[in-house]
Amino acid sequence: MNHKTIGMFAHVDAGKTTFAEQLLYHTNSIRERGRVDHKDAYLDSHDIERARGITVFADQAVMSYKGSTYYLIDTPGHVDFSPEMERAVQVMDYAILIISAVEGVQGHTETVWQLLHKHRIPTFFFINKTDRVGADADRVIEEIRMHLTEDVCMLTGNFADGEIGEALLESMAEQDEQLLETFIAGTGDQAFWLRTLQAKIRGHQLFPCASGSALQDIGVVEFLDQLHLLTTVDYDRQAPFGGRVYKIRHDHNGVRLTFIKALSGTLKVRDELCYRGGDVQICEKVTRLLIFNGSKSHTVDQVSAGDLFALTGLSSAEAGQGLGIYSDKLAYELVPTLTSKVIFADSLNAKDVLKAFRILDAEDPSLNVIWEESLQEIHIHVMGLIQLEVLEQLVAERFGIGVSFGSPEILYKETIGSTVNGYGHFEPLKHYAEVHLRLEPGERGSGITFVNACHVSDLSVGNQNLVRTHLYERDHHGLLTGMPLTDIRITLLKGGAHNEHTHGGDFREAAFRALRQGLEKAENLLMEPYYDFKIKVEADDMGRVLSDIQRASGQFDPPQTTTAHAVITGRVPVATFMKYSTELASFTHGRGSVHFVFGGYDRCHNEQEVIERKGYRKDADPLYSSSSIFCAKGHGYTVAWDEAEAKMHLL
Repeated sequence: MNHKTIGMFAHVDAGKTTFAEQLLYHTNSIRERGRVDHKDAYLDSHDIERARGITVFADQAVMSYKGSTYYLIDTPGHVDFSPEMERAVQVMDYAILIISAVEGVQGHTETVWQLLHKHRIPTFFFINKTDRVGADADRVIEEIRMHLTEDVCMLTGNFADGEIGEALLESMAEQDEQLLETFIAGTGDQAFWLRTLQAKIRGHQLFPCASGSALQDIGVVEFLDQLHLLTTVDYDRQAPFGGRVYKIRHDHNGVRLTFIKALSGTLKVRDELCYRGGDVQICEKVTRLLIFNGSKSHTVDQVSAGDLFALTGLSSAEAGQGLGIYSDKLAYELVPTLTSKVIFADSLNAKDVLKAFRILDAEDPSLNVIWEESLQEIHIHVMGLIQLEVLEQLVAERFGIGVSFGSPEILYKETIGSTVNGYGHFEPLKHYAEVHLRLEPGERGSGITFVNACHVSDLSVGNQNLVRTHLYERDHHGLLTGMPLTDIRITLLKGGAHNEHTHGGDFREAAFRALRQGLEKAENLLMEPYYDFKIKVEADDMGRVLSDIQRASGQFDPPQTTTAHAVITGRVPVATFMKYSTELASFTHGRGSVHFVFGGYDRCHNEQEVIERKGYRKDADPLYSSSSIFCAKGHGYTVAWDEAEAKMHLL
């Protein structure tokens, strides 16, 4: 039996959840079709989703159709929950992108498309709401060709009978000279053209498109036949087991559920499953296997390649983690650009609140929960205000804890602009460790990378690994604002230990001091998040938009213009442009649109102003010290960073 994972995507309010309800109904997975406005949609099962009328969590349903099993994942359509959507993307075999026939291609539609295109997920378009006043499917097709892909093709023919229409054959033939010759000669039968169409869709060369109305159940059954006929999968169930984690949840008893897509082989209850946990190989036994269908689940004895399932027994596997024969871990690019403080009553134990947020952090790693020990504060990373509102409700419902959040602030980062060596020595009485590091500017977006150039004759392999582990165990503060360091290449040059007095924690102290001492000598740079934007306006509004971009310290490419419209692309700091969509809608009377994509970090446009506003005192940070500790006459003493290098033992 074929097992296919299909993802549902759309800009918010395009009708995605209603479309999913129709698919489930027509495959006899549900008896009655729910509606978002009636708060009874099958896949929007959480109270928060039903109250708000939006999808927040990437939940799944199971449906069977003509001998195939489909796992349907309904992903969030609101930009604040994009990380949840991205984590689900990478386990999908195919995607359905719903676009409103009235609103057309919108900002988040482009974000979704770029994500699907990057990961080469074969995609079907469905133009929805064709029954609405103002609907124009032909206009939407042109928008898809202009803003998403020119390789979109309308589905024509009777797919229930396996018949491909003439117009669709022409679309395929136009892409390939050999196919064109076959088409003209009339030598290819329907089976040949079906295989060819399946291959082109799977190969990301053609993107089928249909239209209809999910609410009125127009075109849905026809689309289901098309989806069934044109999607193929090829999983190896005889190979050793391999899978990918795409979601972490906890049940009502607090038991950790690891959601996995099986990519090869078979997995049974009591099997041992191995994965990488940092630098360590972890092997744990599977205690339960579950298949989820909406909010319900049932246990099974085994799962095979192509299955989407949850298990218990894994203690620390994270989203993106490969399991079994897959040892890599995926990185995600839709990351928050805002940070906010968690506010709670003095009567609450801070550690209890932190425990609750640690659980949420396991389920949504983009939160990046940080405990500021010196301030006794919890800070989180977020995408926007709607996410904070949902989190407030979620924490109250799940943990019975009342919290609120401080106003979101821009999440700045720091890096260096010069290469330096840093030295750290830690030698209070009966302790000893020395670490020498080279710090170099890294590529934008590379984060913290580590290179080991230390010879085993200088420092044992075990102690070298300790240095690496400690450097990766937490975010490191920069000197300008105390914000996290990024885009730095750290090389371990030398290290020293003592046979009797060195303990594991000594290398943590020495490595942190070496890093901090190097920062003291480097050119420190403040970084801020940037948007890559695309703005569409009428030609008369172009001058105003270009002026706004310059005023916001942004840059733009030469505008693409027609007699009536202009499309402007460029790059601008998030801090100056995060509220621009409201301003644009106001002066264009709703006729202009702006599309933002996170464009990474770059030099802060108002560095000195931010540094002064933050008021960070590098010498008053209790977690970090750039000085070193040496020992003389049985007592440890502190040596300032600018004098410590001369006292190092390994120079």
